[in-house]
Amino acid sequence: MYIIIIGGGKVGYYLARALLDEGHEILVVEKDTARTEFICSELGSVCFRGDGCEVATLTEVGTGRADMFITVTGDDEDNLVACQVAKHKFNVPRTIARISNPKNETIFKKLGIDVTISSTNIILESIEEAVPTHPLTHLLAIRDKGLEIVEVKIPLDSTTVGKAVKELPLPQGSVLSLIIRSQHKPIIPTADTILQAEDQIIAATTPESEDELRTALRGS
Repeated sequence: MYIIIIGGGKVGYYLARALLDEGHEILVVEKDTARTEFICSELGSVCFRGDGCEVATLTEVGTGRADMFITVTGDDEDNLVACQVAKHKFNVPRTIARISNPKNETIFKKLGIDVTISSTNIILESIEEAVPTHPLTHLLAIRDKGLEIVEVKIPLDSTTVGKAVKELPLPQGSVLSLIIRSQHKPIIPTADTILQAEDQIIAATTPESEDELRTALRGS
């Protein structure tokens, strides 16, 4: 594949090196002259000095034939603008954006970015087992369907313990797929399934309904 990476910092550099090792055609776009020269000295002529947010730059590097467009600068606004230009001006089929501020993830999704990667959320979810108050874990995003696969844990003092699934005010479009209980086989829930404390519930929902689903399962 031909993959364009916007941002030649540490993330962009190591990503480019890994993708080159896998045999992909790579081009890194970087504003800083010294950084551009460094990447070229290390990886070969795979770095172009320019602004990845500008149409002229993206035209010059052949964005129209790119299979994937990845933005990994430290500036969320630049990452969003570059992905928007690649998506709507050059019709790149797959755009991936790094996000520094997790609060920006929703707007990135609404504006059509295919994949968003928030290092903050990744770290939070990696330590979820050590943070029992962390209420909802993202497991998988199905971007083209507008769905998220999430895990919600039922706390010991939840007001939903002892209630049947049919009694829960689940948001429209949310489906409970699986319940995992300690020392039991996973359960495919029905309307009559009773929730128990410390149930791990796997559910499908929309990004907009996450908060409502969490409240419905864990109680107020």
